[in-house]
Amino acid sequence: MKDGLYIAFAPLQGYTDSTYRRAHAECAGGVDEYFTPFLRLEGGVPRGKDLRDIDPDRNAGVPTAVQLISRDRDEFARLCDAVQALGWQRVDLNLGCPFPMQVRAGRGSGLLARPDRLAAIADEMRRRPDVGFSIKMRLGQDSADEGIALLQIINDMRLVQLTLHPRLGRQQYKGAPDREAFRRFAERCRQPMVYNGDLLTLQDISDLRRQMPALKGVMLGRGLLAQPWLLSDRQPLEVLSDMHERVYRHATATLCGDCQVLGRLHAFWEYHTALLDRRQLKAIRKATTLARYREAVAPLLRRQGVAEG
Repeated sequence: MKDGLYIAFAPLQGYTDSTYRRAHAECAGGVDEYFTPFLRLEGGVPRGKDLRDIDPDRNAGVPTAVQLISRDRDEFARLCDAVQALGWQRVDLNLGCPFPMQVRAGRGSGLLARPDRLAAIADEMRRRPDVGFSIKMRLGQDSADEGIALLQIINDMRLVQLTLHPRLGRQQYKGAPDREAFRRFAERCRQPMVYNGDLLTLQDISDLRRQMPALKGVMLGRGLLAQPWLLSDRQPLEVLSDMHERVYRHATATLCGDCQVLGRLHAFWEYHTALLDRRQLKAIRKATTLARYREAVAPLLRRQGVAEG
């Protein structure tokens, strides 16, 4: 499938933490680079939870790009300082998050309408020649013209790549990706281009490659989260069971009480509804104790010979 095609796993807040990323890398693979959920400032300092997730020991052996979200050069510099202090030299800037709270603050896709701030961030990138920077962005927040207007700034950046999700920020995840708008942007962009958006099957990827042979690669998000076995030669339930075992063991070893553990485990199954019958899914969601949870998942896990506890 790959044949030289770069494949990245997109970050999803609340799902693709370091435990999940490692589980996927060890049980499924096929991914060249895993992107972390974005690191952000809270009270003027990087969030402790985010810093723990990018601890180098937790990510050792898993090819990882640390994603940041910032509204201006000052925030970006503080976040880069924290990331570099941990030894990271691969950083991605989020210009695509469409969630209103971040957009209103001028972060994520909200930064796309602020070229002066992006230009200042580009200057800060140039001050850090040892870091491999990339950008993940939308076409714009309210109009695709916003992204086109940034091309002069973007083309002058020193980037490893640029990932473009061809929707507007205000669309969030509604409507179809605009591949023609992606093509128009890519024709004028001098950075290596990665496509992201609604790639759910291997056929989707193959079709895209035929349409856009100059692409560096693709980034998969919800499609790979729903089918973590997509790039693997292993059977779907085999991959899922092995990944579940790793996530389960980590959750029960590091989280306190059934409530916290179950919150993490319920999230694990949220994208896998196609593999579960309605009764089993309902039992998993309604489980309020680990004992009930183990009963609910046992039929699936036993088929693969994986102990659930």
